[in-house]
Amino acid sequence: MKKDIEIPKVENVFLAAVQEWNDDFMEKVWYVYLINDSDFDLDSVMVVSKAFGTLDGEMKKTSLLRHAFLQVPSVSVVKIEMIEQSVLQLNNEFMVTYFIGSTLYDKKFTFRKNMINERATEEVPILFVNGVIVR
Repeated sequence: MKKDIEIPKVENVFLAAVQEWNDDFMEKVWYVYLINDSDFDLDSVMVVSKAFGTLDGEMKKTSLLRHAFLQVPSVSVVKIEMIEQSVLQLNNEFMVTYFIGSTLYDKKFTFRKNMINERATEEVPILFVNGVIVR
């Protein structure tokens, strides 16, 4: 029974944290993008995010944030959310679920604590700016 269940592998879909200027805060802040570098449109995309970890010896966790997108076209990006400076010291986890045709895909992407910083950046495909990528 279990051997008959096929779990498809997520390929060419990943997340990137990119630092951008924010006029409201008058400083650079980190935004997370969903990158679809595949040849397929992603349908009914759901992203659930949370942050968790230990700060000053105390366990901390944020509330869940949910984002839905009807479609993310092939070779495109969509901005998911801003990551507040105070939660960069926590693990930031994003559960991404979507359909390609009638096949359901899902994957958990995690920016480990302190992973999002300017020293860890590389060029992000499609956006062509520097960011921190998790695959």
